[in-house]
Amino acid sequence: MLHQAEDVSVGCRRVMMFRNWWLLVAITLVAFNLRPAITSVAAVLEELRSVLGLDPRAIPLLVALPVLAFGLSAPCGPWLARRVGPGRAIAVAMLVLAAALSGRVLGPVVMLPGTFLAGVAIMAASVLVPQVLRANRGTAWSTGLWTMGIGLGAALGAGLTQPLQYLFGGSVTWALAVWAIPALVGALLIQWHGEPGPSPTGTGGMSPLTLAESEDPQEAGGVPRHNCIGILAPLPLRKQTTAWAVTAFFGLQAMLYFSLTSSLAAFLIYKGMTPLAAAAFLGWFNVAGLPAGLLAPVLAGRRNLLAFMSSGLGILMAAVLLTMLAAPGDLQFVLVGLLGVAQGAGFGVAMTLIVIRSAGPLTAGKLSAMSQGIGFALAAMGPIGAALLLEWTQRWEATIWALAAEAILLAVAGHLAVKGRLISVEVSDESLPGPSRASSARSGPG
Repeated sequence: MLHQAEDVSVGCRRVMMFRNWWLLVAITLVAFNLRPAITSVAAVLEELRSVLGLDPRAIPLLVALPVLAFGLSAPCGPWLARRVGPGRAIAVAMLVLAAALSGRVLGPVVMLPGTFLAGVAIMAASVLVPQVLRANRGTAWSTGLWTMGIGLGAALGAGLTQPLQYLFGGSVTWALAVWAIPALVGALLIQWHGEPGPSPTGTGGMSPLTLAESEDPQEAGGVPRHNCIGILAPLPLRKQTTAWAVTAFFGLQAMLYFSLTSSLAAFLIYKGMTPLAAAAFLGWFNVAGLPAGLLAPVLAGRRNLLAFMSSGLGILMAAVLLTMLAAPGDLQFVLVGLLGVAQGAGFGVAMTLIVIRSAGPLTAGKLSAMSQGIGFALAAMGPIGAALLLEWTQRWEATIWALAAEAILLAVAGHLAVKGRLISVEVSDESLPGPSRASSARSGPG
């Protein structure tokens, strides 16, 4: 009997290991699909205007609409997850994304609504992945692959769309529509492997990354309160300071990324580069961040390193930005690379904070929706603000100093996000201190 039980246990572990590998593949592929909808269009804006006959005033909207959709549609993912489960909700979002990517190239009437719908689908999937990782006891490596997958998708969407256009005989519409294929594959994989697996006894499904932090229930930021019948009533996220710090960190790093993406090439041209070289440096900025996006969540799994990185990355970005103002052209390659590393690591830390500062899957899902919804709404203002400031002052110095100030605010938000109390909206006796749990148990039935 004992040998049979051991055989069953070994078999279960093998099944879980196989399942988790496929989940990792599915999550990485989903991540890959979250940026080509934006970067592929940015690579062929002029061709789109001529092929589809778009009004020139509509061209900037093609890049801005998805980011605006991110900020407006954050509640869609959790709403859908409550009805069909988080894994299936991500699969539905990927199917909608595939439909939007393939349908928006049918004509100018469909292009803008299709682009907005693609942003809604991307946001719905994005806010749910931390919940899936948390529920499946995801490790720091899985979070790192998730963030690196997003960066890889952004880079390939920008770099491969024009070669795909030539491959399809000059058809820009087919070159854009082909990005629906990985979205369909991602939908299939996450549908099969995205729902939470069974939790080992004693962990409640917690990730090894977060279990150690939540062993002391009094550390929780959402300290539960008893109502008149003894049921726990945790504090809502809007009343938890750490939740706002995580949201600020996510929003500020996203604002910096979109601001730099829209203005870095123009700044480098101002510094004396050719447009072709400036575009290549913008690509280098994105590529340099890929390894950092993978490794940052792994390093951030150690609390001391997380505290250092969450504050240090903002300070590093501020220092690099200010150095770029005075540095000669020969140093710009190194400085742009450092900026890309800091930006890629910043996004990895932002996603890690959502997972590691949440007490459980429910909290991770809600915190993800809050931080990404508000954060992307804040980020959409970045490129607009940078452009307006440049137009008003006619000096790049003012814009760069403003971006450096944002980086300092990022460092402050990171410090508060790490040092604050653990975030919790979980309704559970497990979040009570020992004596309170005992009294709650005594007051229950039986």
